[in-house]
Amino acid sequence: MRVVEELALQRKRYPHLTDEEWRFMLQQIEGRARMRDKLPTFATIENWWYPVRLSCEQCSSELTARHKAKLIGNAAEPPQVRGKRVFVDLTGGYGVDTYFISKLFDEVHYVERNEELCRIARHNFSTYRPHIQVHNTHAEKFLLENKAIGKNCTVFIDPARRDQNGGKVFRLEDCEPNVVTLLPTLRQARQIVLKLSPMLDITAALRSLQMEFDVHIVAVKNEVKEVLLVQSIDSTKIHATNLLPTASPVAYEQQDFVFTQEEERLACCAMYSHENAHLANIGGYVYEPNAAIIKAGAYKLVANRYGLCKMAPHTHLYIADHLVEGFPGRVWQIVETNVKSAKDIAANIMTRNYPLTPEQLRKKLKIKDNDAYTIIGARLGDKPTLLLCKKV
Repeated sequence: MRVVEELALQRKRYPHLTDEEWRFMLQQIEGRARMRDKLPTFATIENWWYPVRLSCEQCSSELTARHKAKLIGNAAEPPQVRGKRVFVDLTGGYGVDTYFISKLFDEVHYVERNEELCRIARHNFSTYRPHIQVHNTHAEKFLLENKAIGKNCTVFIDPARRDQNGGKVFRLEDCEPNVVTLLPTLRQARQIVLKLSPMLDITAALRSLQMEFDVHIVAVKNEVKEVLLVQSIDSTKIHATNLLPTASPVAYEQQDFVFTQEEERLACCAMYSHENAHLANIGGYVYEPNAAIIKAGAYKLVANRYGLCKMAPHTHLYIADHLVEGFPGRVWQIVETNVKSAKDIAANIMTRNYPLTPEQLRKKLKIKDNDAYTIIGARLGDKPTLLLCKKV
């Protein structure tokens, strides 16, 4: 940030500030500027504090935090449960999730082992969420010393996914805190919600937990951001959700695709062949499901539900001779098939399971950029092909 860099050079003009106060002031200026789009509500609060850059980068966005609050709020309240609703965030971090979820509960506990993050949380919450109690301790110690976990309680955990050397881990048991070892205590809660990295082995995580969880794969503008495991009372459902921001920071649209692994296993999916080759003719449509559906692995079921034909077994693109309204992904209409030469063509380039990368293809065909058209390089049946398309 240029403003922060320029201000940092003027340290001598502010002798009345200690070095610690000076660093904290620069941190606030940088944080407010960097996080304005990611956390728009906080940007409107005059005396809201921001942590160091790494904590800002790692925290949830306001959009995903509001979505988590919506999921937790939609959970049915058991009729036999009475009294205060309690929420415990065992890995508080910057406190973004705690802040937006806390409005649903009467008693809220923010647990964080980092002393500086707790100092910032106390300042922010004391004015704007005074019912949040801040605990500067480890999750394990909090669970041992407090009786907050009970039938009225929802527990949220976002375990750290790096080892002591900073390397990434891919098993739930290797995360910190180790959720699996905490299960005997966590099972006393009404609901457990886990936030995981999209890189984590979800199937192995569910096997380790030995409990029923719905899986929520959450993308923002077609980029997968996080995986949520939300405790459920029946068989596991997979929710592939793509969040789409609106002009309002407090509202968003979403594309949802809900299924079970058994539905995907049993689904029949039409494949491109000579018998249905007409689907790839000029005027036909190409479909690409959003990133959440692809991550969820609903390759056959998405074709089955929307009447589409898969272009090739390992190509997650689909074709049809009809337009599907409200399809959860991107749609193009075919303008030209089997493009041999790109002379005088200006277009974006996208490749899926194709021998050349977009950069190699652009260089080979000497194609200029143009958002109005897209050249799609993909396998159609057993042969690579180029389709010139326009976005619908």
